[in-house]
Amino acid sequence: MENLKGKTAFITGGASGIGLGTAKAMAKEGMNIVLADFRQSAIDEALVWFKENNYPAIGVLLDVTDREAYERAADEAEAAFGKIHILDNNAGIGIGEPKFAEGQYSYDDIDFAINVNYRGVMNGLCVMIPRILKHGEGGHIVSTASKAGLVPVPGFPLYNSLKMAVITLMETMYCDLKKVNIGASVFCPGPFVTNLGMSSMELKSKHFGIEMPSFPAPPKPKDGEEPKAPPVMPGFEGVDFGRIQRDPLEAGERIVQGIKRGDLYIISHSEFKKGWEARAAAIARSFPDEEPYEPFYKIFSMLAYNPAFDTVQQVPAYKKGE
Repeated sequence: MENLKGKTAFITGGASGIGLGTAKAMAKEGMNIVLADFRQSAIDEALVWFKENNYPAIGVLLDVTDREAYERAADEAEAAFGKIHILDNNAGIGIGEPKFAEGQYSYDDIDFAINVNYRGVMNGLCVMIPRILKHGEGGHIVSTASKAGLVPVPGFPLYNSLKMAVITLMETMYCDLKKVNIGASVFCPGPFVTNLGMSSMELKSKHFGIEMPSFPAPPKPKDGEEPKAPPVMPGFEGVDFGRIQRDPLEAGERIVQGIKRGDLYIISHSEFKKGWEARAAAIARSFPDEEPYEPFYKIFSMLAYNPAFDTVQQVPAYKKGE
């Protein structure tokens, strides 16, 4: 989907973090923007930037676990802009992980994470794919997973597995939707500057009817005083932390590039490549050291190989603003 101008993007979790960074990057491409978020205050705050820059954008209230609300939000978007071309399944949460090795877990937390991080993505597919097919102009769906789906982090079984599920889902969508002119990508980000922890607690508070803990506001500099930079941790002098925990606008620009190129995988941090290569090599070593039985490929060719992997091209280095 090379030309994005005049198209409409529906972005879940769009009022902050990576979702908002993506919305800004897409707006700069001339797109109509729909910020779908469960927090009206965050939507109102985010829309200021679009209004100041004369970018067409609206906000719609949406909890991605609410299927009826999802349909209503899509209706609002179509009423404003006519058609939806891109779905960015960005909404997600981080939440307390089960400590299975210690026999500690919460069914409520497990169900909540599944409902948001996986069923929320599925809900987006169910609501938006028929609408994209109906207008016949093609489209693209990108879902946010995580680097943790590629290189699992010890101690995070729930988050790791759900993000891997999103990766596998989008790999399948890449194959299945290509024939109807809908592209599919999965975004696997590393660290970005977001408020995931705060928004996750807000949504949990909403779902479980509990009071969200309050946090003191950071001290504001006095009039005429420059904000103080955070202290540098000993041993990390000279480290450019902006290259580690990155600006969400960069995430958005990488996603825009991936949509234009038709990339299946959109990955932000090359530093995780070694970990992925080690995982892939470990899996390869785990196949039995036996000669394959060639007739197997004739009978179960679909199970044994996926030609979609052959279509993936090398992604160029990121250049800010491009």
